[in-house]
Amino acid sequence: MERTLVLLKPDSVQRRLVGRILARLEDKGFSIIAMKMMRVSRELARRHYAEHVAKDWYPELEAFVTGAPLVAAIVEGPQAIRVVREMVGATNGLNAAPGSIRGDFSSSRQMNLVHASDGPAAAHREIGTFFQTDEIHSYEATIRPWLRAPTED
Repeated sequence: MERTLVLLKPDSVQRRLVGRILARLEDKGFSIIAMKMMRVSRELARRHYAEHVAKDWYPELEAFVTGAPLVAAIVEGPQAIRVVREMVGATNGLNAAPGSIRGDFSSSRQMNLVHASDGPAAAHREIGTFFQTDEIHSYEATIRPWLRAPTED
């Protein structure tokens, strides 16, 4: 099982899309093993987006992500990092494939609704940035035998 961080950004919350986006992840068979609504501080934004802080467009990103609450979640399941990123779609909603979250709900590069970790190292770091160990509740879903064959990992 693999874990990834998913942030339902302030535009998801303001547009009341949180439930619809989470439902898509659960419909795919992923488990939500941690979740909280929170307000991102400037310090947390800078830690999360550390590689972008020096870029000229960063202040606009920081204002966006700190401007209203977001929902942070840890999603767990087979190949979660790759599959969730494919479900989220291309960064710019205008370029995202129909059927993806951004393709169906976004028409912006910045207001693109969702962040999903882009690899195992990022997922590990980002999960640790947003969650304490005691906030994570992994479990075996009783539906698991109906989602994948026992020989599939």
